Amino acid sequence: MSISLSSLILLPIWINMAQIQQGGPDEKEKTTALKDLLSRIDLDELMKKDEPPLDFPDTLEGFEYAFNEKGQLRHINTGEPFVFNYRDDLHRWNQRRYEALGEIITKYVYELLEKDCNLKKVSIPVDATEHEPKSFIFMSEDALTNPQKLMVLIHGSGVVRAGQWARRLIINEDLDSGTQIPFIKRAMNEGYGVIVLNPNENYIEVEKPKTHVQSSSDSSDEPSEKRERKDKVSKETKKRRDFYEKYRNPQREKEMMQLYIRENGSPEEHAVYVWDHFIAQSAAENVFFVAHSYGGLAFVELMIQREADVKSKVTAVALTDSVHNVWHQEAGKTIREWMRENCCNWVSSSEPLDTSVESMLPDCPRVSAGTERHELTSWKSFPSIFKFFTEASEAKTSSLKPSLTRRSHRLKHEEL
Repeated sequence: MSISLSSLILLPIWINMAQIQQGGPDEKEKTTALKDLLSRIDLDELMKKDEPPLDFPDTLEGFEYAFNEKGQLRHINTGEPFVFNYRDDLHRWNQRRYEALGEIITKYVYELLEKDCNLKKVSIPVDATEHEPKSFIFMSEDALTNPQKLMVLIHGSGVVRAGQWARRLIINEDLDSGTQIPFIKRAMNEGYGVIVLNPNENYIEVEKPKTHVQSSSDSSDEPSEKRERKDKVSKETKKRRDFYEKYRNPQREKEMMQLYIRENGSPEEHAVYVWDHFIAQSAAENVFFVAHSYGGLAFVELMIQREADVKSKVTAVALTDSVHNVWHQEAGKTIREWMRENCCNWVSSSEPLDTSVESMLPDCPRVSAGTERHELTSWKSFPSIFKFFTEASEAKTSSLKPSLTRRSHRLKHEEL
């Protein structure tokens, strides 16, 4: 096991402090002296010496990885899967490397949505000025004109962006399980228009302008001793805050600030905005949602804010391990009743696919996704979701409700 330079330097001091603290009150002065010594050590510089530069490639080829014909990420020379612990005992550096690869994966999926799925990238807000922060969604050419069916896809929270279910699956498993591409392609083949939301793209980061903060001692009428104490406390607080920030990312030279995107500053805002400006304006008689994890919460919030419109336009909703909560979100009785009839939540479970799962909440039925892994629930329930939508569409035509919401037994494998 390798030991970092900073650990070797600090280890004797830590040992001495531990030994001193076991002593009596006479050792208090020694403890204070050692703490003062620690405060004088520039840990930031030590960490920088320990850690290689956070300078990573900006292409898959630069990382020496590529997706094979099965959609699996493999090293172009060895054929091995991605290795997280590229450098031993440098977890933070390995994490930054993983995140850098993740950003490349995000751009790669965007390219697939446009080139492989023939979706178009649409900027939002629709009336954005040239210089204000912007986001975007993806849509099929017929998303707003298809008179029959429209499918809307919403991913969960975190680092994922439009077209992804889980970055971890894309990197460690394959594109089919980790992206929304199989849903998009099948939907388009079955005559759906498609809209892919981008609910985590809520702000842009820009470099924070440097400002000179005037010392409180320059303009205060307080006694000089009190001002000096306050200034000292303020400086120490800032020093600690800066240290922890640099420990989290020691080689980050620029201080950044976030500029939020108008009317899209959160996943909930984004869902409502896309509904108002796109989905509600579409020609489709039947709108279907697939919402994973936090995407389910965003859909429930959309329904709370646009209940009548959603009820009149949405035919069925497939949730996958949704984290919504009708009590905490204060969804009314009419919403809960509508969800019981028109939604189904495929949840992580050890039970076989589509087996009924007990629910403590009075909302939509819950069935097993056939996996205990949260991030896999969308992919594992893929065939059942399309069957559910077909049944819902047929039921609407014949004024019946989709049968899956009333079944207590597992669907036969042959039916899938």
